[in-house]
Amino acid sequence: MTRTRYALVGAGHRAQMYVDAITGEYADRAELVAICEPNPVRAGLYVDRVTAAGHAAPSTWHPDDLEAMIAAGRVDRVIVCARDDQHAPIIVRSLDAGADVVVEKPLTIDAPSAAAIEDAVARTGRRVVLTFNYRYAPRNSALRQVIQDGTIGEVTSIDFSWMLDTKHGADYFRRWHREKAHSGGLLVHKSSHHFDLVNWWIHSAPRRVYASGGLRFYGAANAAVRGTGARPERGTHEGDHDPFELDLRDDPRLKALYLDAEQHDGYLRDRDVFGAGITIEDNLALVVDYASGATLSYSLNAHAPWEGYRVAVNGTLGRAELDVVERGAVLADEGLHPVLDPSATGAGAGTSLRPVTERLLVQRHWEEAVEVPLDGGEGGHGGGDALLLRDVFVGPGDDPLARPADWTDGVRSISVGIAGNRSLATGLPVDVADLGIGLLSREHA
Repeated sequence: MTRTRYALVGAGHRAQMYVDAITGEYADRAELVAICEPNPVRAGLYVDRVTAAGHAAPSTWHPDDLEAMIAAGRVDRVIVCARDDQHAPIIVRSLDAGADVVVEKPLTIDAPSAAAIEDAVARTGRRVVLTFNYRYAPRNSALRQVIQDGTIGEVTSIDFSWMLDTKHGADYFRRWHREKAHSGGLLVHKSSHHFDLVNWWIHSAPRRVYASGGLRFYGAANAAVRGTGARPERGTHEGDHDPFELDLRDDPRLKALYLDAEQHDGYLRDRDVFGAGITIEDNLALVVDYASGATLSYSLNAHAPWEGYRVAVNGTLGRAELDVVERGAVLADEGLHPVLDPSATGAGAGTSLRPVTERLLVQRHWEEAVEVPLDGGEGGHGGGDALLLRDVFVGPGDDPLARPADWTDGVRSISVGIAGNRSLATGLPVDVADLGIGLLSREHA
């Protein structure tokens, strides 16, 4: 079997899932021939990981030399795990250089760069795969099946609340995600997962978005109001630590990836969540109208005491409710690691939460409620990572739930967050057709 030749762009925390898949389960059909990463320490760590698994060392390159890397390595596919605002230029350059792309969510962070990706796909005819792993989580697939089967009739509205706790949610305010120019804010970076789920669950496209929210818990101004006093600028320091501080020395992997590498690029992974310079929101609420006529009511809280989500889908024949508790509580004496559940197994182990409880309840009009059995998934994102990786490296089969995603799904998911950010800035509802992205304009013409 001829193996597909891969290059990895961005050698941070999330990259390990792909490196381990290529050097492990899918080594018979994939090989990692190059790593493109400006920080030599992080690049070296993944080179060592590849060779430790018994494979030839991939070459290492600077992002300025992306095209040369693709040519020299005869790269078939580029996996993009770089910072969100860097996705679009890397995707466009990779496509133009003759490689297909696999990209972590979000596709990109704003409308102009999304339009540039659309143009590059049309120009080159090459493929862009989006890794929406939450589609593959058995609980989310089960809800899609219920809706797809027509059990609750035509969908009229969705209520969707997502809680990020003070272990996971706080971590977005320590790292580069805290700056909207780099991440698009949580509406784009994090919520693109959630908006994709809704788009996919109800098989419709968002049409209009109205958003409200702000930075109401984290950040220096909120800390001053609460009288927290002076705080260290970063969590890696001597002396006592509070539950919101992350000391990188407590986690060998984070220490190796970031603390030991910061001398090369100055990137601080452990900034104070109550420090200055945070430009993203931590409380958000949206109303989204869909082309199908359904309405989504969505909320995100990034400082909840527990982690999980609640979804209620109302239809003309009844209602479906999905409740997921991924972590029931955050306790101060459990440690401050953002590497979430170390007991998880399988692909992506230690990078996501294992559900504490999950329940899908379906109730049709004039009938008793029925609980739908759920197959618990092992590994990251509720078992979604392992199933996603098979589709990425083996190729999607005949999937009746249509879980594999491409750049068009990526555009539809970020369109909600981009329109939401514009609504936050203007105080007005925003039509996604007015964002200046050709796909969206055509769909709502």
